[in-house]
Amino acid sequence: MTDVVITGRGIICPAGRGVADAWQGILSAKSAAAPHPTFTTDDTPVTLVCQAPEFDPDAEFGRGTSRRLDRYTHLAMVAAAEALADAGLLADGDDAAFGGGLVDEVDRDRVGMLLGSGIGGAETWASEYPNYLERGPRRVSPMFIPKMLSNTAAGVLSMRSGARGPNMTVNTACAAGASAMHIGRDLIRSGQADLVIAGGVEAGITGLAMSAFAQMGALTKNDDPGSASRPFDVDRDGFVMGEGAGIVVLERAADAEARGATIHGRLVGAGASADAHHMTAPPEDGGGAILSMQRALADAGFDPGDIDHINAHGTSTPLNDKTEARAVREVFGDHRPALASTKGVTGHLLGAAGAVEAIFALQSIATDTVPATANTATVDPEIDADVVIDAARSQPVGAVMSNSFGFGGQNASLVFTA
Repeated sequence: MTDVVITGRGIICPAGRGVADAWQGILSAKSAAAPHPTFTTDDTPVTLVCQAPEFDPDAEFGRGTSRRLDRYTHLAMVAAAEALADAGLLADGDDAAFGGGLVDEVDRDRVGMLLGSGIGGAETWASEYPNYLERGPRRVSPMFIPKMLSNTAAGVLSMRSGARGPNMTVNTACAAGASAMHIGRDLIRSGQADLVIAGGVEAGITGLAMSAFAQMGALTKNDDPGSASRPFDVDRDGFVMGEGAGIVVLERAADAEARGATIHGRLVGAGASADAHHMTAPPEDGGGAILSMQRALADAGFDPGDIDHINAHGTSTPLNDKTEARAVREVFGDHRPALASTKGVTGHLLGAAGAVEAIFALQSIATDTVPATANTATVDPEIDADVVIDAARSQPVGAVMSNSFGFGGQNASLVFTA
């Protein structure tokens, strides 16, 4: 079986911009939640959000390019630039506009692109529809469709980098980033690509989306930023909406070694499943999550005891956290991997969550550190798991499972090693 490795990583998320800063943000266990300045004045039912660090897309990409793209594509470009520079694949250094594209040594026809996004250009939808209603059909922007399409980010990254291999966008809701990495790895294993740029991106913080999630009862009603997102806590009551992008470079180990690339880890196992149960709620027995984790272990050729840490989906919603913990107990039995959710810091990044958290899983391996589940004071007594709280835990971390579960009952589990 082809050994697929990660040679590049890029992140922009509420914990920080860049892998190093974001990881320090996670280890700080300090919530990134804050009141949104617009939502506090327009009667949006929930106002707390976790936003990515501010940056000027006009300055980074050029004003013309910036204005033709939605925020979610901006975030994807920032993360992709870091990942490609980290992998040593950018012809002109780490320019977020990608400069001259990929280095000449790469066969661009064999470079694939797999991005996950649950929503796509949410800000474009939010701004353009009122314009249509107020100013009429003839004043709709001709850029509306290309800006809002959920596959635009993947298309733009290919245009910028010159990658002409398989190019796809995956929408498995909150599992999308992890699903994209799974499929990207399999494209390499099947021989359809030599290298794949894979990950997830989301920028869905709009009044409409916030109101819809709030009406569903999915968002926390806690208005204290320091305790609003508290995965596995006995008093958890919903998630905090976040945004961001996480992108990795996947390639064959032999190719990476031949070009002298730094190997940050190996994607050795991937599992997927469907709950076949409900549009938004998991089954109480965690059946789909159990299948996803079991399939990832089998794909890796691992026993449950080989996993040292689980980066949990852990959204801070009452049903998800309890169901995930029940599924972990079913799969791992008496073996209790250190369980943690980084959503206490970042909030829920929706389609970007799986990819961003996969990079945090790689950081756990690199540093032999399991981050604390931020804001969690008292673990729910119904959750029978070794949940890491209070402070990051130093321990040997040789293998990590990262879980991502999406609305629609679509599940993804990834297993990483050094």
